Amino acid sequence: MSLQIGDLIARAARTFGDRPALIDGPRTVGFAQFDRLTDRLGHALIARGLAPGDRVAVLVPNGIDGVVTYYALAKAGLVRVPLNSRETDVELAYKVADCGARALITDGRRPAPTEMVIDTAELDTMIADAPDHPCRVVRDPEAPLRLAYTGGTTGKPKAVILTTRSELAEVANFLVDLLPDIGPDSVMLHAAPITHGSGAFFLPHLVKGAVNVVLPKFEPQAFVDAAVAHGATATFMVPTMISLILEDAVIDRDRLRLTRLCYGGAPIAPTLLQRAIDTFGPVFAQLYGQAEAPLAITCLQPAEHTPGRLTSAGKPYTFVEVDVRDKDGTSQPPGSPGEVHTRGPHTMSGYWGRPDATAETVEPDGWLHTGDIGQFDDDGYLYLLDRRHDVIISGGFNVYPREVEDVLLTHPAVREAAVVGVDDPTWGQRVCAAVVVREPVDGDELIDHCAHRLAGFKRPRRIDFWPELPKSSVGKSLRRTVRESMNTESIDTTESIDTTATEVAEHA
Repeated sequence: MSLQIGDLIARAARTFGDRPALIDGPRTVGFAQFDRLTDRLGHALIARGLAPGDRVAVLVPNGIDGVVTYYALAKAGLVRVPLNSRETDVELAYKVADCGARALITDGRRPAPTEMVIDTAELDTMIADAPDHPCRVVRDPEAPLRLAYTGGTTGKPKAVILTTRSELAEVANFLVDLLPDIGPDSVMLHAAPITHGSGAFFLPHLVKGAVNVVLPKFEPQAFVDAAVAHGATATFMVPTMISLILEDAVIDRDRLRLTRLCYGGAPIAPTLLQRAIDTFGPVFAQLYGQAEAPLAITCLQPAEHTPGRLTSAGKPYTFVEVDVRDKDGTSQPPGSPGEVHTRGPHTMSGYWGRPDATAETVEPDGWLHTGDIGQFDDDGYLYLLDRRHDVIISGGFNVYPREVEDVLLTHPAVREAAVVGVDDPTWGQRVCAAVVVREPVDGDELIDHCAHRLAGFKRPRRIDFWPELPKSSVGKSLRRTVRESMNTESIDTTESIDTTATEVAEHA
């Protein structure tokens, strides 16, 4: 019999007993209690008529109910489909229908019809009435454990199939490389949604006897206060959250115990990262991954956050292979860009109901196309240049939006930036930027700021000022939405066609 997720939970219960495992406001659940709650709820779900392999959508905010539900589903052999409560009913309904969810567990919202709806208000009664003995539905390690929907930044989201094999491998990657010092004195503070990146940190901490503290939502000062109150040693954030903390929270570094502030999910500007390090100290660890290779492709350890490497995504995890290849599939030497490929036991088994997309993404030998453009340096550190579909081709030259965004963000007035290619009859595309500013600034000043730091063909030709940038439900800037908006707005045709000799020289 292969190792199951429930076996890890039961082992932690035997080892750590009644010690606190999970804290949600005034409510605390011990390790043994967590094991019993998930066993009972697993039995209750089976009693409702659900069978191994059935998909169960879960629309529950951060908290104990959500975590107990997630691992009860694993014990019952049911496939978890976590839904983000920040998404609209239209977005959620698509996912529920796409995966063929047989049941929905919800705190009240019902975005789509399913055969079975279980309100979170019923969970306590279901648990109380269920048998009090282990729930262990043994499934093949390659059977679906959960479906993780992609961000949908290039179209309709796809459901990534993650298995018990991939889940256990992700835990191993975290414990070996990212969080090797977890122990019973560790405290993981979940401020980001557990439906996404933060949820990956729960099981590694549980198996090592650490406490998981779950906040209902992210607020900058509330996060800092909770980190101090609970003695948090680790947390996970997307860059937007780090920026908001630096802008809006009062931080007393001497009162914090953080040794790992893990970040990922979107690019981070070096200027923002350096400010964060100056504020919190050398505790930052970057993790580069994606839904198809959950949170484990490369990582940049705190000691590696040196001034020359703040733009690096780090080195591959111990049990992960990473290669950079050109369009013909040839491995590229250090300094040469190409698409990042990865392979390891943590990667997806495919996309749900999308064999065509699976074949395009996963090679027969297991190598996964990430869609990211990157390059290695001579020391084996990976640098991400951009998403493949976001690369701007202007006058035959490739322009990586992230490089231009990083330069814009070095201007003190710029808070956020999104760089996109706008259709142009002469150059194919022109480099344009949407920015959110802290204080008034002239667009020409920002273009001039870039002109001193970037080659001419990379310099933005147009700056639009936005009150805020569109973002996905997990905080990623949606360049696609910006690009569509800027391409549909009227553009000065004279500016596009009246090409100067200087501009020709810059593109030559």
